[in-house]
Amino acid sequence: MDTLLIALGTLGLYLVAYHTYGRWLSRKLFKLDANATVPSRELADGHDYVPTKKEIIFGHHFTSIAGTGPIVGPALAVIWGWVPALIWVLVGSIFIGAVHDFGALVVSMRNRGQTIGEVAGRLINPRVKILFLLILFLALTIVLAIFGLVIASIFALYPAAVLSVWLEIPLALIMGWLVYREGKSPHAPAVIALLLMMAAIVLAVYVPAIQLALQPFDLSLAGNTFTISPVVMWTLILFVYCYIASTMPVWRLLQPRDYINSHQLVLCLALIVFGIGAATFFHEGGAPIVAPAVQTHPAGAPPIMPFLFVTIACGAISGFHCLVSSGTSSKQIACETDAQFVGYGSMLTEGFLAVLVILACCAGLGLGSVANAGKFNAVSSLADFDRYEFGSFKDANGEVKKVYVDKDYRGTLTYFIGDHWLFYQGKVENVKHDLSGGAVEFLSNRPAAKFYGFPAWQTRYHSWSASSGLAPKVGAFVDGAGNFVAALGIPRPVAIAIMAVLVASFAATTLDTATRLQRYVIQELATTVRVQPLTTKHGATAFALVTAAIVAAVPPPGMTWATGMGKGGLTLWPVFGATNQLLAGLAFMVIAFYLARRKLPTWFIIGPAILMLGVPLWAMAYELGLGNESGGWIAKGQWHLVATAIVILILQLWMIAEALRLWPRIKGVLEAELPPMRRGFEVIVEE
Repeated sequence: MDTLLIALGTLGLYLVAYHTYGRWLSRKLFKLDANATVPSRELADGHDYVPTKKEIIFGHHFTSIAGTGPIVGPALAVIWGWVPALIWVLVGSIFIGAVHDFGALVVSMRNRGQTIGEVAGRLINPRVKILFLLILFLALTIVLAIFGLVIASIFALYPAAVLSVWLEIPLALIMGWLVYREGKSPHAPAVIALLLMMAAIVLAVYVPAIQLALQPFDLSLAGNTFTISPVVMWTLILFVYCYIASTMPVWRLLQPRDYINSHQLVLCLALIVFGIGAATFFHEGGAPIVAPAVQTHPAGAPPIMPFLFVTIACGAISGFHCLVSSGTSSKQIACETDAQFVGYGSMLTEGFLAVLVILACCAGLGLGSVANAGKFNAVSSLADFDRYEFGSFKDANGEVKKVYVDKDYRGTLTYFIGDHWLFYQGKVENVKHDLSGGAVEFLSNRPAAKFYGFPAWQTRYHSWSASSGLAPKVGAFVDGAGNFVAALGIPRPVAIAIMAVLVASFAATTLDTATRLQRYVIQELATTVRVQPLTTKHGATAFALVTAAIVAAVPPPGMTWATGMGKGGLTLWPVFGATNQLLAGLAFMVIAFYLARRKLPTWFIIGPAILMLGVPLWAMAYELGLGNESGGWIAKGQWHLVATAIVILILQLWMIAEALRLWPRIKGVLEAELPPMRRGFEVIVEE
């Protein structure tokens, strides 16, 4: 019952927050005006600046900011306990993350859709603009290098999801043509597209031949043989797709695909919530939370402070969101008052997704399937049946528990608790998977019910190293949420595939949106330093993807091209968490300057700004080795991380110093007006 109450309670809390704090920000602070001129109309070019209905922009904005962020972060952070993770998501999303996203959107919208970096140059000073853009370039390069790998890994982990993800692209193109060329309503095409995607999932589950699974192949080059893995191949295919998608007009692919994804989000959230309800009332044993409430010192994990605030970014507060708000969404808002729904509402929706991720990892993993549950019996002797050891795990007290399966796979699953062996008599499907999410949890109706679900949760979270990889984090949510959905009677393989498609679709949206954002950053930098080839759409996009491809391709230190090709993005990923949160702090700083110059209140911005500047700096210093008893990057000789971290820290501290020097003199002093517009296109006037 606790699981269901948390889900429904947080949903109600977010609705209240939207209509109270969000409304105050919209009406009393930013004073949004339905009659104000917006960039999408003032600069309408049919490519990047396109006036769009708020429901469609919501779909684009949410799916762009979400990606795998609100899934991976909470799925890892629950190792410190579900209570700290839940509190940070709720408080962070309402009072910090949503304010950050909303504020960045409004500030950009009132500056002709300029990115937050370019706005910083006018609100603070031109040096800050260059520093901010350089930080954005480094952060987005890491995002592009890693997200291609993330999606490719999902394709490898869940091949039944591949067909549906790629089918969405032609469906989105058709929808874009119907809406913008034929004047059709977007709702019916989006629903039809979603139904076709669901049908593709079912087909791929039951007809493996159409799963579009790639096979590795060997490549001989300069006398050396390299094995090109499916992950590497998918990454390259995704980069080619990103080039095409990010240079197309937003109405052709970006908007319709994200609108379809928004319907997919609503469907999946509904399935998870109703699945929690079904598991609570109809699943034997209910849907209890099996993870510890608080676990301050998990094996091998860094300290909960400050790393909880860095690990959970999306879902609470993420600096990447200011790039989406100021990079794409601000150029599409058709009416200024839509900004609350898009900016504040999207972040609250992401927070709700993060809450469901926490519940999926801490309760969903314990469900398994009880469709074939038989009678449990206790036996006093191991000699009562022929068995072999299948695996083991540690319970909440650190005690090793062993799992045995009958030698002939006759459907008997045995499990050691205390002084007795318990066994399950009945059909056991997919025995190799049951240790991490299946039949072991059938023990819930025994007196030893306190161990219910621990095999699944402890297998994935018994140590930091066990839960820190991509597969455990994504897999924990996909399997846990899939168990909730399966409680509705949907076959578990189909439920798992639906959740995998959700993750892959969101990640793909973030990937090509990040490519478009990186193009804007490169164009702004190139214009400033006068590098003409990179000021063009195609030149900047090509440079962005080639740079990211090089970073992604280079093998990590200690690995060769034969063993580490395509894993380069992972080498810099450890610096991204703190960099991303520092970026949020810098965005808060820009928003604060905007408000202070207009003599508007800044009290609700200053606290979050200090938090998001201080905590990531603390985390970065710890990673470098300061106060780290186990040794940091310097002690371990990870000089690529040390060099990257130092460069980012210098740029950010320089920005902060510039802002602090100017802050006492800017209250009530407006920044210089924007220069006259230089249109290289015909303005599109809506009828």
